[in-house]
Amino acid sequence: MNHAVKIITRPDANDNIAAWPFATAQTSMVASMPPSPRSTIPLSAPRPQLSTVDGQDRPAPAPAIDNGGESRVELVLLPGLLCDHALWEEQIPHLADTALINVMDLTGHDSVTALARSVLSAAPPRFALAGLSMGGYVAMEIMRQAPERVIKLALIGASARPDAPEQSAQRRGFIKTTHLGKFRGVTSRLLPQLIHPDRVSDAALAATIMAMARRVGREAFIRQQTAIIGRPDSRPSLSSIACPTLVLGGREDLLTPPPVLAELAAAIPGARHVIIEKCGHLPPLERPHALSELLKTWLLQE
Repeated sequence: MNHAVKIITRPDANDNIAAWPFATAQTSMVASMPPSPRSTIPLSAPRPQLSTVDGQDRPAPAPAIDNGGESRVELVLLPGLLCDHALWEEQIPHLADTALINVMDLTGHDSVTALARSVLSAAPPRFALAGLSMGGYVAMEIMRQAPERVIKLALIGASARPDAPEQSAQRRGFIKTTHLGKFRGVTSRLLPQLIHPDRVSDAALAATIMAMARRVGREAFIRQQTAIIGRPDSRPSLSSIACPTLVLGGREDLLTPPPVLAELAAAIPGARHVIIEKCGHLPPLERPHALSELLKTWLLQE
């Protein structure tokens, strides 16, 4: 099958590995039911209902969106910090019959405003938009710059709040050490802050995370960190979001814990809030099938 994927890349990306920056937010672990690779949640419930993905329910099929004779909707995917197209590799084949997928590059600018402009310049005229973490920050900026172009919005592991002073100080420390040529890399010691404890020993998952960091490179890492530090407070603009919105994240996400997601979902009219059990900060890699099903349902429902 032709997956109809367009990957926007930065031609000067290098292979220097960079250190992964971590936010200071913490959350306690919550026991959950075993994950299922075929779990879905309907997205039509009114705010502020919270759903959890635990492998027990599956919605009825929904009709495809009409996209000018093409049944598949244009979907723009925005990766997170030190992530690239590989973040979405599991979703691409699963969504191929539903979406024309555009994976955007978020490495070329040092402000969220400029990153949003670059995405809009490369994106189709109208599209569904999904972003993880830093990609979510850019998605919220896109909603300020061109809300009329976005038909659906999905925010994954993202916060509407600006960087806290201690977080910015930590990021500036990472930038300083990067300029000095000192890199820690994404090590096994740091993985527990990114992924669920049960996946820390997963060598293939760790290798994927480390390889993405190498491809993004040190210079792009500095630009991304600078953009995150300078991002605006998105909370005042959330009430103006009028398109169907999905807010989701992992139960065990230490960087963007469930209360942060709940705040985001509650501020967007009609938003659907979903928690994926047994999952940390990287649902596309940790719970790919559950996330793919959620995104497909979100895309197909009117």
